[in-house]
Amino acid sequence: MIRFLTLLSIIICNIQPSLAKTIIIADAYVDVSTGKLVKNARIEVDDNRITQVSSSSSRDIDNGDVLIDLSGHTLLPGLIDTHTHLTSDANEHGLRRLTTSQVRKAFRGVKFAEQTLFAGVTSVRNLGAGAFIDVAMRDSIAAGDIIGPRMFVSGPSLQITGGHGDNNTLPFDMPTTTLGVVDGPWSAVQQVRENVKYGADVIKIKATGGVLSKGTKVGAQEFSLEEMQAVVREAHRRGVTVAAHAHGTDGILDAIRAGVDSVEHASFISEEGIALAKKMGTYLSMDIYVTEYILGEGEAAGISQESLDKERTVGHVQRENFSKALEAGVNMVMGTDAGVYPHGDNLKQLSRMVEFGMTPMQALQAASINAATLLKQDQNLGSLSVGRYADIIAVEGNPIDNISILENVSFVMKDGKVYKQASR
Repeated sequence: MIRFLTLLSIIICNIQPSLAKTIIIADAYVDVSTGKLVKNARIEVDDNRITQVSSSSSRDIDNGDVLIDLSGHTLLPGLIDTHTHLTSDANEHGLRRLTTSQVRKAFRGVKFAEQTLFAGVTSVRNLGAGAFIDVAMRDSIAAGDIIGPRMFVSGPSLQITGGHGDNNTLPFDMPTTTLGVVDGPWSAVQQVRENVKYGADVIKIKATGGVLSKGTKVGAQEFSLEEMQAVVREAHRRGVTVAAHAHGTDGILDAIRAGVDSVEHASFISEEGIALAKKMGTYLSMDIYVTEYILGEGEAAGISQESLDKERTVGHVQRENFSKALEAGVNMVMGTDAGVYPHGDNLKQLSRMVEFGMTPMQALQAASINAATLLKQDQNLGSLSVGRYADIIAVEGNPIDNISILENVSFVMKDGKVYKQASR
């Protein structure tokens, strides 16, 4: 009897139909690996992976398969923002930040994560969140509890006492303890270990002063070379990457010398820094759109006059240096600093990258295959290739002709599931 039931089970399994595939057709797709726009796109998705990519206008499908017809659209890989703050609100800067608890930030982040995904950003690197909120968000998204992009997270940033990221707003007799404040190589190593312990994928350090902190000088180096070297050694030993917030010339140079994987902002990078970044393979993530929000709407959002004045010294120089680094052939990725400006507006960065020297294809590569390589996820993310996760977006028209149309993504699939369906 047991043998009969076993045989019957095998027969039933063999006659069960295979799971349905999803077939997506469109006018074209962007092949970021070759830098070409391919006409007549047909992509097959099985479960959460891309199983076939071809140039075909065929609408033939097997029984049970699902056809998604995106005629008039161009397909692209889901884009990657390498610098976000999904728990930060763009309308809450300066003293306003002191009124919001970490719990409230977590609940608010649920909304911001969904806005980001619906904008066509299917993966993010979240650089800085208190109380390891971003770790919890990453895991909640992965478990299907909430909707949002695939997240790679840092947990709390590392910063020095009194530096960018320490709470310099309150006076001495109203003390606060900022998670991630470290001084000296061994203190920094301990915090790296703690961040990894609680689930960080990347370590973020604040190598120089910043625009949005009180009392720090944007160009001044804060972490020493020895401290940064200790962070990088320990992080790489533990299998995680390091991102360095660095505006100032010296801090950028020492961050690159220390072996960080990416430099964020890189506003005052020198010719020496550009040459060293190219030699070391360091990625630059330069948020050249955000200055428009800070100077245009920042005061109403609570940004202090001190920070507005600092931004005026940064924005123009950063854009000039973006062009210089691009011309030199440095590795570039798209990092927006979303959270400083509204979530969901991430892809406004692309048109500015084109305005300051990139071709549309280079901008798309910075936001896809380059970013996936920085994340060490190029076998899973960043291109419309067989075996990659089915992270696919679509826009009406041709983004190579007009990169700005990506500010209005009409179709979003992440991990093989459609989250935003194009209207017909």
